[in-house]
Amino acid sequence: MTKALVLGGGGVTGIAWHLGVLCGLQRAGSPLGGADTIVGTSAGSVVGTLLAAGVDLEEAVAGQRRVVAPRPSGGGGRNTGQFLAALAVLADPSVPAQQARAQVGAMALTAPTTDEATYLSRMEPLIPVRDWPDRDLRLVVVDAADGRDLVLDRASGATLLQAVSASCAVPGLMPPVTIGDARYMDGGVRLGAGADLAAGADHLVVIAPMAALSRDRIIAEMASTGAGKTLLIEPDEAAREAFGPNFMDPSRRAAAAEAGLRQGATLAEAVRAVWPA
Repeated sequence: MTKALVLGGGGVTGIAWHLGVLCGLQRAGSPLGGADTIVGTSAGSVVGTLLAAGVDLEEAVAGQRRVVAPRPSGGGGRNTGQFLAALAVLADPSVPAQQARAQVGAMALTAPTTDEATYLSRMEPLIPVRDWPDRDLRLVVVDAADGRDLVLDRASGATLLQAVSASCAVPGLMPPVTIGDARYMDGGVRLGAGADLAAGADHLVVIAPMAALSRDRIIAEMASTGAGKTLLIEPDEAAREAFGPNFMDPSRRAAAAEAGLRQGATLAEAVRAVWPA
């Protein structure tokens, strides 16, 4: 019986909430770290890497409690406007999905963000290991040129830092990341959570901080895997309040992590019902 854990996107607050949920579940006797496959998108790529690398969840949550002053993105309001414009393109049902992603990619390639080297240097402290863990870790990115989605793993030729940074490269806020001859952006532009990339698993748990934006799509992804037992974990009302209006606000990390811890403790029984020990 194979177990797959899918971790969706959600920005800075999503990382904190993810870690809180996972730690809360672990405290309650329902750990998910033993997944055979971990699929991570955007914020989920950071958390998935930490989990696959065996990072202590208690320490990771403690790190989220440290006070961090908000740091504006390089382009300020202009960048935020470009991000919102990208969301509008992706949400337009009249535009085929890959075509919409390509349009967003064109925006990402010309957005006035920080340079790629600086972005990578900022991402580096988030990843405590440099080599790919010896696990089935799959990180989702999208080609900024043609909108094609791609799964990066330890056999892909990308460094772990490149893969995580590309998966987190929110269009309009961060620059696409160069890997080989292409540049890749946030896997979250696929929408959904990437659960379809865990096809073949018998047991599936999806943790999606931004499930409210694409719940129907996530449920369809989960159904497509053929998994016999599935569970979608999404933020409750208290967690959404903890996130605040800006998913990239680091001052909200502690509150988001605490909301995750509380919610994880309440979900232990539901996880045990679909996740064999």
